[in-house]
Amino acid sequence: MNQPVEKKEPRQLSPDEALRLLEEQARESQSLLAQQPDLEPGVLHYLAQNGAPATRRAVAANTATGAESNLLLADDQDDDVRKILAAKIGRLFPGLLAEEQKQLRDMAIATLEKLAQDQVSEVRAVLAEEIKHHDCVPKPIIKALAFDQNTNVRLPVIEFSPQLDDEALIQLVVASRASAILSAVARRKNLSGDVSDAVATTLDTDAVVTLLTNTDATIRTKTLDRIISQAAEVAEWHGPLVVRADLSQSAIKRLASFVGTALIDTLASRTGLNDSTRQHLKRKLEHRKKLEAKADAAMDAALRTGALTEAFVADAVESCRRDTVVKALAVLAKTDEDAVRRVLASGSAKGAISLVWKAGLSMRVAFQLQTQVMRLSGTALIPARRGIDFPLTEDEMRWHLSFFEIS
Repeated sequence: MNQPVEKKEPRQLSPDEALRLLEEQARESQSLLAQQPDLEPGVLHYLAQNGAPATRRAVAANTATGAESNLLLADDQDDDVRKILAAKIGRLFPGLLAEEQKQLRDMAIATLEKLAQDQVSEVRAVLAEEIKHHDCVPKPIIKALAFDQNTNVRLPVIEFSPQLDDEALIQLVVASRASAILSAVARRKNLSGDVSDAVATTLDTDAVVTLLTNTDATIRTKTLDRIISQAAEVAEWHGPLVVRADLSQSAIKRLASFVGTALIDTLASRTGLNDSTRQHLKRKLEHRKKLEAKADAAMDAALRTGALTEAFVADAVESCRRDTVVKALAVLAKTDEDAVRRVLASGSAKGAISLVWKAGLSMRVAFQLQTQVMRLSGTALIPARRGIDFPLTEDEMRWHLSFFEIS
């Protein structure tokens, strides 16, 4: 026989608990209300002033929120409110400027200005991402974002904003040696010859690669010649240079004097070569193949006889036999040749020192590598400590190697 189920009396809420539940329900109701797209602006303004953070976030996201309420929320103490507002204002700004009343337009601009000067970089970054393509944003706002201290804020407008003229772009190149900033400039569509020249002058490895591969960039012949004159030591530039359609016969011959056999083959396959250039490429290809075969034979002999020693590498460095140096360091450091080439092309003395240490060689070889192969000089050089010791700790050298993906 079933026993009757004992009914539990509902627990009586304390006054504090009841008040808490009422407040939670009120906040939920306000938040849901603030999301309504047809809500009166006056109600939204009240919620912007008096609502809980979740409610104010909903007001910030609501496209029905009025200009006065948006301006109020631009000073909100909650970071998420301002981030949500930045995304909305940035997205809708062209339409906000189309308002008939000047007062509303002025408030929209004032809201944008406040967000562009927000103390939290994430808010500024959200705004920059949303307005990067707009051609109606006041230029002082775009310029302030382009010169912002935070890279994530700067990059979108630097790469895309139509409001940045050549003068501003050249100022950015001159003022910043950060590779990410220079590359963002180099990626822009319809890049002028003046700006391309400014980027090329920096000789930043990544930025010049980006410039060379930007089919919308105007690169003058003298600018291209300047890049080629420095390219022998920068392997990353070889491929992008070789495939450019605007190479002169003279430029093709100069490239053939230092690029590898595969790239000389690429140059030789171009249409429009004159007989002189074809014969020049043929001779360079034969010469390069002989050099590479000689380097391979020397390496094989050294490995076979156990002669891949510090003296062998030092001699190759001193003689500036770059291919042999690359192969030897790759073997001794237990890494691939491309990684070694990245180090040598980087211009980083610390990277070179770390690579030599990883290869088990002395600081003497590291200094020779900097001067003879990498052609560093002045303050770019890092000498030994106490004449013979590595100037970096082992942890520091491991850290520098990680940049070149060398474990």
